[in-house]
Amino acid sequence: MSTDIENLFKDKVIGHPAGLFVLFFTEMWERFSYYGMRALLVMFFTASLMDGGWGWPREHAFAIFGTYTSLVYLSTLLGGYMADKKIGYRWAVVIGALLMTLGHGAMAVETPFFIYTGLTLLVFGSGFFKPNMTSIISEMYADKPEKKDGAYTIFYMGVNAGAFLGILLCGYLGETIGWSWGFGIAGIFMLFGLLQFWFAKEIFGDIGTKPSKEIDETIDVSLDENKLNPFTPFQLVLIAVSSVLGLAWILNDPVAKISNGEYNLFDFEAFGISGPNVIIIFALILFILLLIVRIPKYTRIVRDRMIAVVFFAFITIFFWAIFEQAPSSLTIFARDYTQRVLEGDTALIFKVVNSLMTLIPLGIITWVLWLLFKKTFAKYALSNIFLALSFVIIWIIAIWMLFTEFQKDIAEVPASWFGVLNSLFIIAMAPLFSKWWESKYNPNANMKYAIGMILLGIGMACVAIGASDIPAGAETAAVSMIWLILVYFFHTMGELCISPVALSYVSKLVPGRMIAMMFGVWYLAVAIGMKLAGVFGEASEGIAQTEGLSYFFWILTAVAVGLGVLSALLYPVIKKLMHGVR
Repeated sequence: MSTDIENLFKDKVIGHPAGLFVLFFTEMWERFSYYGMRALLVMFFTASLMDGGWGWPREHAFAIFGTYTSLVYLSTLLGGYMADKKIGYRWAVVIGALLMTLGHGAMAVETPFFIYTGLTLLVFGSGFFKPNMTSIISEMYADKPEKKDGAYTIFYMGVNAGAFLGILLCGYLGETIGWSWGFGIAGIFMLFGLLQFWFAKEIFGDIGTKPSKEIDETIDVSLDENKLNPFTPFQLVLIAVSSVLGLAWILNDPVAKISNGEYNLFDFEAFGISGPNVIIIFALILFILLLIVRIPKYTRIVRDRMIAVVFFAFITIFFWAIFEQAPSSLTIFARDYTQRVLEGDTALIFKVVNSLMTLIPLGIITWVLWLLFKKTFAKYALSNIFLALSFVIIWIIAIWMLFTEFQKDIAEVPASWFGVLNSLFIIAMAPLFSKWWESKYNPNANMKYAIGMILLGIGMACVAIGASDIPAGAETAAVSMIWLILVYFFHTMGELCISPVALSYVSKLVPGRMIAMMFGVWYLAVAIGMKLAGVFGEASEGIAQTEGLSYFFWILTAVAVGLGVLSALLYPVIKKLMHGVR
């Protein structure tokens, strides 16, 4: 790589290179579009026909949501490969952003053909976009590993700034005006993110350009830990079979359920187990066999570090399976079981708090935007202009929304509003966690995972307590909002312990030539967690009918806390496997 990394650090914003904040705002608009649409999807499918929805049972909505989010992360394998071997990180980001813009536009039409087409475009767009943004950061900080955790945490704040605005504005527009407005506005801001990135791409020097085969080969033979480990025909067969079966199961799951079994690729039983379960168990066994066969082939240090990555990936699966109840079972809990209509002084207090929650973070992000302008406007004026225009529109929508709500005598809290809390808490606490990770009190990787999973469990315990008085089979209830607020508070702190630093650990533990592909493998673990989240959401409906919702949330509490304790206990083993990486 011919880029002089030190040049990237000459123009700094809050102690980091200006290029990091170009990525910050690009990712922010991508997350705006993704989370804005995500906040509405389950509610759109389950809303009655009178309310403009499709009137689906909750189980069907959870199934297609789990498949969609899972495919979003699985597609990163394709995006990571294409960027690594063919087109480079920059073009992958551009292609991904364009596909997502078209996807949101299609969903705004709302017909079945365009909804499914839009979801498909969003899946492939995210696959090109997600792994390659983080890969650019990894190369930017290649010679400054001590600042990586802080950089990823700041980047993660940009992720959640976009999620905050997307859920707040798309959720409000979708629930109060029409679903098309929520889906459509997401695409408009994705387009702004694309233009902002394109016109500032030169700020990264040579980083992210089309990969050079000659340079890659030189690196591979010069370092012992980077020696090539080509896939054997047997390993390729394992990959192909397990991938095809796993993908077929993910696609078949919602189709079979929504069609009531009319379209089921695996309509059989074996050993008393249904066909779909046989297929996914077999695919999982093949994947584990692949790991057992392949990992010992690496040199000792790379092998041990990859085993450590596999351990963290295992914990990550269950973290996301539980955390992602937010847009599924927790959103339904907010809509159907939470008291959301406020009157009198309570309504006024909510309106004031909601206004402060909207305007203060938006003001902070605008201030970061101004700091970036001062460093980059002279060289990248067009990028800055598109970014400024997007913020002008955001301010207009936000002020209009708040003004409209103040005209009403009551305050009806949108069910999607609670998702804003996660992003709000991250915007508030990410700088504190960033400083913590850079201090002498920085916990080791296992303790970060242990703390994160236990906090996740505490959050689920809160909603379990809140739901304790809801009888089994109840369709509605009026639980206090405070329980959901506590859920998102504890889940946010758990997320800050795991999600942003997890990306940093992957970049530290694997050889440079494998970065994008290993990010893709990491997102495979996330994909499994996302689909498992949908499975958990479906299970919640049956459990709620027989045992009550509280019982379901207590089960998730036990799983999260148990894995947190396991991570803490295995610290000596994982520390040895990491060979000096903190």
